[in-house]
Amino acid sequence: MDNTRVYRMSFASVYPLYIQKAEKKGRSKEEVDTIIFWLTGYDKQTLQQQIDKKSDLETFFAEAPVLNPNVSKITGVICGYRVEEIEDPLMQKVRYLDKLVDELAKGKAIEKILRK
Repeated sequence: MDNTRVYRMSFASVYPLYIQKAEKKGRSKEEVDTIIFWLTGYDKQTLQQQIDKKSDLETFFAEAPVLNPNVSKITGVICGYRVEEIEDPLMQKVRYLDKLVDELAKGKAIEKILRK
């Protein structure tokens, strides 16, 4: 499968969709940010820089300070694929983020989402 189109999407265009999905279910932008910070190692300032420079998803994940060591604990199905079985490392990171935001929107406690 050619994932180039997904990788070229700007994080700035996807980010509001994550927030919208969460807020529709009574969750907050701050909770979405917490998930992104946990997964990628970005903080408020560095996340905003990525948004401002309209980094594509490939750059967003390539420049992430540190991928959380507990990402292997993220399991389950997102978009018809088991995240733990996705072979392309970049697509797996994109799907990890999708999965975590999905769990937030489904009402899962933030402590469980962050695999504490």
